Amino acid sequence: MADHHTHVQDFFTARAAGWDARFPDDAPAYAAAAVEALGLRPGDAVLDAGCGTGRALPALRDAVGPQGTVLGADLTPAMLQAAVRAGRDRNGRLLLADVARLPLRNTSLDAVFGAGLISHLSHPGPDLAELARVVRPGGQLALFHPIGRAALAARHGRRITDDDLRAEPNLRPLLAHSGWQLDSYTDEDARFLVLAVRAD
Repeated sequence: MADHHTHVQDFFTARAAGWDARFPDDAPAYAAAAVEALGLRPGDAVLDAGCGTGRALPALRDAVGPQGTVLGADLTPAMLQAAVRAGRDRNGRLLLADVARLPLRNTSLDAVFGAGLISHLSHPGPDLAELARVVRPGGQLALFHPIGRAALAARHGRRITDDDLRAEPNLRPLLAHSGWQLDSYTDEDARFLVLAVRAD
C-alpha cells in the first residue's frame, strides 16, 4: 500500500499547480453532481473524499449552508496547498488523510462525494467500506467524473475493457460488499455519476 500511496502522491504532486487550468470547464458539472444529484440539505455533514484542489467544496458548502459541515480529505499535500491558494479552504476543513483510514467517527457524516476517486483506491472494497463506516445508515455516496468512461479512456489513449472497475456489473457487487446499495448509475459522454445509499 505504501508504494501505491507514493505513486499517487507523486502523480498528483507533479500536476497540482496546474490541475484546475487543465480542466477549466468542470465547475458546473461539479455543482450539478454535488448539489442536485447528491441531495444534500442545510445542516448536513459531507466529505469530499480525495478532494484534490477542492473544486467541489464551494458547491458542497452552498448545499449544506453555514450550519453544515464540509470536509475535504486528500493524500497529497500539494493538492491541498492548491486548494488553499484557490481560497477553497474557506468552504470547508481540509484534512491531509488517506480515505482508507479516515480520522472520523462512525456514522458521523450524511454523505460522501468522490470525484475521480475510485480509480485511485489501492484496495477498492475495503476503502469503500471505510467510507461506509463514516456515513450514517441511509446516507449517500456519489462517485463522479465530469466525463464518462469512454471519453475518459479516449483521453488517455485507451479503450474500455470488461474488467473496468467502474462498469456497472463490476461496481454494483463491489459496493454491495462494502456496505452500499447502488441507487443509480449514469455513464454518458458528459458525465459519470454513481449514487449509492449506505445500507443499514
